[in-house]
Amino acid sequence: MDAFDSPRSLSEALATTGYLADEGLATVAWLAQALGRPLLLEGEPGTGKTALAEATAELLGVPLIRLQCYEGIEASQALYDWDFPRQILHLRTVEALGRQGEVDQVEHDLFDERFLLARPVLRALSEAPCVLLVDEVDRADDEFEAFLLEVLSTWSVTIPELGTVRAATPPFVVLTSNRTRDLHDALKRRCLYHWIEHPGLERELAILRTRLPEVDATLSEQVVGVVQRLRAEEDLVKPPGVAESLDWARALDALGASRLDPEIAAATMGAAVKDREDAERVRVALDRMLTR
Repeated sequence: MDAFDSPRSLSEALATTGYLADEGLATVAWLAQALGRPLLLEGEPGTGKTALAEATAELLGVPLIRLQCYEGIEASQALYDWDFPRQILHLRTVEALGRQGEVDQVEHDLFDERFLLARPVLRALSEAPCVLLVDEVDRADDEFEAFLLEVLSTWSVTIPELGTVRAATPPFVVLTSNRTRDLHDALKRRCLYHWIEHPGLERELAILRTRLPEVDATLSEQVVGVVQRLRAEEDLVKPPGVAESLDWARALDALGASRLDPEIAAATMGAAVKDREDAERVRVALDRMLTR
C-alpha cells in the first residue's frame, strides 16, 4: 500500500479488484499500513472481512497466507513442524552408507531447514512482503491469542534447533473475528480496530453490479432489496451477509432468472439463508416482500 498516498486512493484501487470499501474501512486499512500495525476487523459473517485481505493481496501483487483459527489450535500448528517421514528416510540413508558413527553430524542434519515444514505464521515472516490473514481469531483460546500478540509485537519467532527468524519486511496482517467471544485488550491495543457493518442498499447493489456484471440489473435490485429487508425486519438468527447476496444472485442467474418471484425465491433461498428456523420464517414473508 506504499503507492497509495491517501485512504481515498486506496479505496479507488481496491474497487478495481471488486472490493468496495466505505470511507471508514478505507481509512483504517490505509492507517494500518502507514503505521505498520495489524488490522483487526470484527462484524457479522459475510460482511467482507476476509475479502478485504484477499483484495489487498491481489492489489499489491503479493501472496495471501491464511491462518484459519479453530478451537484447540496450538502455536506449533501456526509456526512449523518437522517432516518426520523425511527425517526417518534420512536416517536410513545414513545407515545404508555406513555413517552411523558420525552421531553429532547426523543429529545436526536431522534439523536442517530442508526438513522444516513452515506453517502460516512462519511463512509470513519468511516470505514477506505478503498479507497474513488470521481468520476467525475469536475461535482460538487465550494461550494462542497470547502467542499471536508476541509475534505481532516482535515480528519474529524462535526455532530452538535453528535460531530466530525475523521478518525483513513485516507482513500486512488482517485479523478477523465474528465476536463469538471477546478478545483480550492487549491484542486489541496492538491492532487498529474496525467494526464492519452490513452495507446499505445502494452500496450493496453497487457491490453486486461490480462483482456480478452478468446478472440482470433488475434481478440484482430485487435480491438486494429482499436481503436488506430480511436484515431489518425479520429478526433472523443468522442474517444474510454480502457473501450470501452474491451467492443468491449467482444461483438465480444460473437458473436463467431475470426477476425474482415467490416460487423461484423459495426454491433458491438456501443460497442466502443458512438456518432452518430462519428459512421457514423467510418463506412465509416472501410474498409480502416481493409484492412491495
